[in-house]
Amino acid sequence: MNFKYNKQILEDFKVGVDNVIFSVDTQHHRLLVLLIKRKENPFMNQWSLPGTLVRKGESLEESAQRILAEKIRVNNLYLEQLYTFGGPNRDPRESPDSFGVRYLSVSYFALVRFEEAQLLTNNHHTITWYIIQKVPHLAFDHNQILDYGYQRLRNKLEYSPIAFEILPELFTLNDLYQVYTTILGENFADYSNFRSRLLKLGFLIDTEKKVSKGAGRPASLYRFDSEAFAPFKDKPFIFI
Repeated sequence: MNFKYNKQILEDFKVGVDNVIFSVDTQHHRLLVLLIKRKENPFMNQWSLPGTLVRKGESLEESAQRILAEKIRVNNLYLEQLYTFGGPNRDPRESPDSFGVRYLSVSYFALVRFEEAQLLTNNHHTITWYIIQKVPHLAFDHNQILDYGYQRLRNKLEYSPIAFEILPELFTLNDLYQVYTTILGENFADYSNFRSRLLKLGFLIDTEKKVSKGAGRPASLYRFDSEAFAPFKDKPFIFI
């Protein structure tokens, strides 16, 4: 078969990165997402995900990390590439003709603990945490990106140890349970079944240390054993 090459079919792309930054507020049982209010067109004064165009000589992950560093300060963080959104007409800046500049978004999603995340701005009218169920209509296709990120987060929580990425090295089982219920909802499992299931897996090490929280009995402190989990990392596995 003869194929005649036509260079006019090639698109001219600008590549951007958009971050879906989730925050787990276990104290108030809220899953939050970080939004910013745009200061320029298109969609001036409309809420959007934190994003940027990739700079010359910068990798995609470096661009995603830069956005994180500009918006929040946090110790424990999970970051993963999410998906590439590149459909035509997703950005009003695209040229109306079919051979103009296209804006492609490589999205990442991050997970942090609300108690540890410090917003790097004094103006909370332009950057804020939104409860996931109350997110407004966002600029561009960012509602679609957010929905995709939310589903990925829920899925990863069920088959991977992602929750331990945002916990301190030592934690109680209730600390861990609060992360799961905040993201998946309180009906996903009762505490006793959750505790029994996790301890049987053999990935948690009882440090034999205790911590007092409130009026109840001191709680045991555990540590996640990544080496014990390693053989299961690339196998089909239901974590909870």
